[in-house]
Amino acid sequence: MKRPNRLSWVGAAGVVGLGAVMALGLEPFGLWPLTIAALGLVIATATRVQAGWVGWLAGVGYFGAGLSWIVDPFMIDAATYGWMAPFALVLMACGLALFWGAGFWLGAKMPNRALGVVAGVSLAELARGYVLTGFPWALVSHIWVGTPVAQVDAMVGPFGLALLTMLSAAMACRFKLRGLVGGAVLLGLGWAYGLYALSQPDPAAPSVTLRLVQPNAAQQAKWDPVQAQAIFERLMAATSAPPGPLGKIDLVIWPETALPYFVEEYPALPAQITAAAQGAAVAVGLQRVASSTEGTRAWNSLKVYGAAGQELATYDKHHLVPFGEYIPMGDLAYERFGLRAFAAQTGAAYSAGPGARVLDLGAKLGKVLPLICYEAVFPQDLRVPERADWILQITNDAWFGTVSGPFQHAAQARLRAIEQGLPLVRVANTGLTEVIDARGRITAQLPFGTTGYLDATLPAALSAPPYARWGETPALMLLVGCFVFALRKPRAA
Repeated sequence: MKRPNRLSWVGAAGVVGLGAVMALGLEPFGLWPLTIAALGLVIATATRVQAGWVGWLAGVGYFGAGLSWIVDPFMIDAATYGWMAPFALVLMACGLALFWGAGFWLGAKMPNRALGVVAGVSLAELARGYVLTGFPWALVSHIWVGTPVAQVDAMVGPFGLALLTMLSAAMACRFKLRGLVGGAVLLGLGWAYGLYALSQPDPAAPSVTLRLVQPNAAQQAKWDPVQAQAIFERLMAATSAPPGPLGKIDLVIWPETALPYFVEEYPALPAQITAAAQGAAVAVGLQRVASSTEGTRAWNSLKVYGAAGQELATYDKHHLVPFGEYIPMGDLAYERFGLRAFAAQTGAAYSAGPGARVLDLGAKLGKVLPLICYEAVFPQDLRVPERADWILQITNDAWFGTVSGPFQHAAQARLRAIEQGLPLVRVANTGLTEVIDARGRITAQLPFGTTGYLDATLPAALSAPPYARWGETPALMLLVGCFVFALRKPRAA
């Protein structure tokens, strides 16, 4: 029987539903078998004529469900911006789904349709991570966080792991015994490798004790001048609390934009903060400003202060959130047309820092690679010439609500630790504040949505794994191989 060239409304709704089921593999649900099963069904549904539509519809369901937290930033001031929330979610889901639609369309043109779709969508996902500054949130590979399969990420990176995940689903998509066995074997090999990697002994850890401060400041209150002092006192109380069983604190860490004042206006603040830390250095998330003839520039920054309040290091966030921290082409609009409202150079948006870099904090604390919030989403942002001893992410996930956004964000940070073979310390305003070892295991954590602090030791670093050394090269090799085999006609069953 000849298949119709168009999907019925019922069929289209079913594909969107399958895409939404796929999203249940992401945090906080972690139902990865549903992702594999739904992805296999979508690939099986995609005929050569309908493939582009099928891919786009599945993407709408997947991104619509997986990125539902995108409405939360608009609800911080619901009276003003709440009406934008549904439009933002629909536009985001439909826009990102275009990558999947293109990948399915391209893949279905190849003689081996199922393998072609794997190659096409994998290429599209790689492009999604880089095009227009990239947005690799909710990759299919993210379903493996917290399972042994996540260790494969150290070998082939998140895009390579996404390809292997889709390949396992495609092998079983026709529900024939050979394909089901092949898909199960591929997943089994990944699981077995992960168990092996997790069983390996860790090197000796450095003798470094950290205090991670989680102030749990509501987003509506962070910039309220009436509440600023209360938030500051909350931070100072956690900083000055006496050391616990782990002994002397070496570094106190505050989350992204934690300081509710400008240091430029209150220059005595660093000494006041470090005095509360009783001899420990303090890493502070803050807004940094500098005036010029055109106006005041602002940066989303991390500053590290020594025991006497002296500045040890500064890092300015360089991978900014489009439309959240800056307006694309805002500076160009100012230079060409004099529009000041969107220009970073006039203080209407954050300015981008010069790029990723390693901060040397001395013999005790070692070399740290800092990330501010959104930057932990991008695996390529951690590939720097100088290898660090550990990674530090400060973030304010109060923007992401309380259901899925903060948990997905934290899960991606765990993958960054695996890819680099480095421990990652994550300090969040509302949570999740946690210490992650070099194999992505959580060694210490504060409960989400609580006020307090966590004293923890820094785990050991591993030698650089393949992804840290070679970047996307392993994934590109897998992708090329997938395309080569997709161009061959499959044997008749």
